[in-house]
Amino acid sequence: MHSAGRSWLLLTGFVLFYVIYLLFGALVFSSVERPVEDKLRRDVEVLKREFLNQSCVNAAALERFLRKVLAANKYGVSVLSNSSAASNWDLASSMFFANTLVTTVGYGHTTPLSDTGKAFSILYALIGVPFTMLVLTACVQRIMHPLVLAPVGLLQRRMQPRPATTVHFVLLLAAVVLCFFVTPAAIFSTLEPSWSFLDGIYFCFISLCTIGLGDFVPGNRPRQKYRQLYQVSVIVYLFVGMMMMFLLLRTIHKMSDLHGLTTFLQLPRCEESDPDDDQKPIVEDGHEAQTPSFITEKEASKPLEPGSQPSYNTINTG
Repeated sequence: MHSAGRSWLLLTGFVLFYVIYLLFGALVFSSVERPVEDKLRRDVEVLKREFLNQSCVNAAALERFLRKVLAANKYGVSVLSNSSAASNWDLASSMFFANTLVTTVGYGHTTPLSDTGKAFSILYALIGVPFTMLVLTACVQRIMHPLVLAPVGLLQRRMQPRPATTVHFVLLLAAVVLCFFVTPAAIFSTLEPSWSFLDGIYFCFISLCTIGLGDFVPGNRPRQKYRQLYQVSVIVYLFVGMMMMFLLLRTIHKMSDLHGLTTFLQLPRCEESDPDDDQKPIVEDGHEAQTPSFITEKEASKPLEPGSQPSYNTINTG
């Protein structure tokens, strides 16, 4: 019990440090980029007034105006309703940008304007990306038992092992689709008037797969109510959603081990590709680990005992 409590304490520390790291990045990005953005907004306003004051506009003047307007729009500053638009570098927006940076989603709707911001982005991502992957891995290890091992054990009491794992995967996939695609898509289509339900599904898939095309970005509408709370909620959604996608990928890998797909394609087995990850959780000491570990191939060849802990690796691949 002491080891399990220590494990959860370490994992909580990881998550808290991750949040602090996002806040630190948000503060730096906001302090560096917001003054540059404000200057760009003023320049765009001056450019707009000068263009409107021209008595005769030729093609060359129009092209120069459009070129500068498009360059400003690239950095999130629009000539349309520019004075009432919310800043792209307030604390919540900067934290949202920092999150998309370290999770490698990278929508690209907001990018650093200054050289200092670009240099800091490199250093921030260099540390943040591997640390984010470490936190996601640790979280997935902790939810493997309640979402994978325990349900498979219950199903194996009523059916054969291989059908049990297939049923479990289908149920897990359905739960992930419902909770992290369908439901969020309905919420996004309600909060974003220009989004359809299909647009919401599209955004969820593109985001959780870390593709991040940037054609749909939540909280980007001018004068949006509770914009900061909305962006923080999306940050939480992206982190938990990526964690569940990681869990699905691990489940698929183990399914392919059981049904002979990895052997057929001559791919490394899941327990061979990351033995330390399966045999002991990243946030626990080896022999004191409380989470049931996946057993070895030698043990998998023995018949299942009623009191043994069921897992994917307890089934022969044949």
